[in-house]
Amino acid sequence: MTGPRWFSQPYPPEGASAAEGIRNQLGRPELDLLTILVRESAQNSWDARVRQPAPTVDYRIDMWTVGPAHTGAWRELLIDGAPTDAETFPLRDTLRRPIRVLAVSDRGTRGLGGPTRADDAVGSERDFVSFIRNIGEPRDTALGGGTYGFGKGIFYLLSKSGTVLVHSRCRTDRGGYETRLIGCTLWKSYTAAEPSGKRRYTGRHWWGDTSGDVIEPLVGQEADATAQRLGLKSFGPEETGTTVVVIDPNLDGLEPTQAADYLAETITWHLWPKMISTDGRSPAMSFSVTCDGVHHSVPDPRDTRPLHMFVAAYETMTGPNGSDLHCLRPTRYLGRLGLVKRIMQPLEPTRASRMLDIEDLVHHVCLMRPAELVVTYHPGPKPPSVNQGYAGVFRADEDMDDIYAKAEPPTHDAWNGQSLDRPESTFVHTTFTRIAEAQARLLSLGGVARSGSANVALGAASSLFSGLVGGAWGIGGATAYSKPGSTAVRTSRQDTAEENSSISGRPAATASRTRSLPPVGAAGPADIEDNGHSFADSPESGAADTPRRRPRVQYVGDPYYDERGDASVLVQDFRLPVPGPQRVHIDLAVTLPGTGGRETDPPLGAGMPVLLGWEDGDGHLHATETLVIDGGEYVWHALVCPAPDTMTEIGIKVEAVKTT
Repeated sequence: MTGPRWFSQPYPPEGASAAEGIRNQLGRPELDLLTILVRESAQNSWDARVRQPAPTVDYRIDMWTVGPAHTGAWRELLIDGAPTDAETFPLRDTLRRPIRVLAVSDRGTRGLGGPTRADDAVGSERDFVSFIRNIGEPRDTALGGGTYGFGKGIFYLLSKSGTVLVHSRCRTDRGGYETRLIGCTLWKSYTAAEPSGKRRYTGRHWWGDTSGDVIEPLVGQEADATAQRLGLKSFGPEETGTTVVVIDPNLDGLEPTQAADYLAETITWHLWPKMISTDGRSPAMSFSVTCDGVHHSVPDPRDTRPLHMFVAAYETMTGPNGSDLHCLRPTRYLGRLGLVKRIMQPLEPTRASRMLDIEDLVHHVCLMRPAELVVTYHPGPKPPSVNQGYAGVFRADEDMDDIYAKAEPPTHDAWNGQSLDRPESTFVHTTFTRIAEAQARLLSLGGVARSGSANVALGAASSLFSGLVGGAWGIGGATAYSKPGSTAVRTSRQDTAEENSSISGRPAATASRTRSLPPVGAAGPADIEDNGHSFADSPESGAADTPRRRPRVQYVGDPYYDERGDASVLVQDFRLPVPGPQRVHIDLAVTLPGTGGRETDPPLGAGMPVLLGWEDGDGHLHATETLVIDGGEYVWHALVCPAPDTMTEIGIKVEAVKTT
């Protein structure tokens, strides 16, 4: 053999598929190419996992610029026998510039084994020809993620030259190991002028051993030596798996480091079910991303908002609180659903979450087949506040797997029941009906989201919960309400008692006042605060009183939601502007919107807000009901756990501590 060369496929007499037709088989997906790459390549890796023993599948994405030590080999080896027209074969121009590559690798998988010729692949072992030569083969993995193998086209679409190198190691039918290396280009069909006349070509090209009547991969020692010259990572003595190297990847305008971060986050959003430990077992897959040798952390779904809610929903789904979904006519068990709802801060959307249409609210159910690869995040009715959210996981029953698989497009990112015949279409449509019914029960909205309820803003930490008293799902909120276009106001009880009234046991007098909240530090009524309840003098009270040097609370901004560990808490920042030691304690109640009513004693079985403690600026939590604080400009944080289905009123009271 003289070395690897390119072979360009001419149209045979019986015809063949043009490269353009193969490239278009993914259609026009809504997801971007990098996201599809993660989804489709990881699905291929999962379907190719070694079953016995069952190690964790190691999946990684590495990006780098080919260094000076290997650039010469790339240009020498990958140009021999290639078409001379750069428009027909753009890899020629690519190799003249600095060479950027993106490699997707898996280990703990079986590699691309089986016969290397399509006409020899008559048995079940045909991974090589399915990935390298054939297009659109039906899946041969029971309960696998893939269907007709179109997903491999993403590698060619991502390459600006339509070219990949495939480096694989597999077991042979004799029990040994074999390394295989082959290059593939999928670009566009063309006509070439040859000595014998013009000839049409499909636009498919392979790079490898051209010594026989069919181009073959480099194998064995020659494959190992050539991969080493190109700087590709070698396999261990008994290691199997596949690396697909995308030459000159399209990073959608991102810098390589930005693309690496995006890929890492995308992995978590789309592959989190494979990242979590379940039933005491290790995660099914491990993931890593590097760019020019630098690792880019793949987020842990348990620690990533809002994915931690989907993890919780998954655990609910697999536990005793999950729900079985059924179709009644015709009778069929569809699968299992888990839903969770939580108080939460509004989300800060990222590029990866926006790709899934998840912005500031999470109100979605993650759909998956038994392979537990994310199909999509199906949106449901929005909760009536930006400070609440819910997440769900629906996993199809194994007996339904083929039906849901047939409802998926080539990119496996939707279930389209309209593409099926009855009764299969009925099963898919009923799945969404049952999910919607479960969401309605969770939200207590009678099956529909209340019009406009999510768009009416509260001046503080949450939206006004339309119909809260009537049973709509509310969350803890602060007692600051406003209507669209108005100034945020704090409505609270104003305690006008003298500073020693609570010590003496005399009941404190109360009056209800309302004021606009000026910026912290502004002059005026914000500095006239008494026993933790801000007030401004109303016209009937006469001129403003002269400030007295007695303990008072100055609220710093509005209450807001924040995360503390796995819990969402309501936080009120405050300071004690008067110097000296003072004792603070909390006054919590639930408020009924629209009525001004407040409750300090819950009905039987109902909850009340609970003070978690007082947090100082260093993040140390003082878990006591009262706390002695030295007054000054130091900002403290009152942390409250709101009661479900209520709106929380926070008042902070203060009293002087007598010193001897």
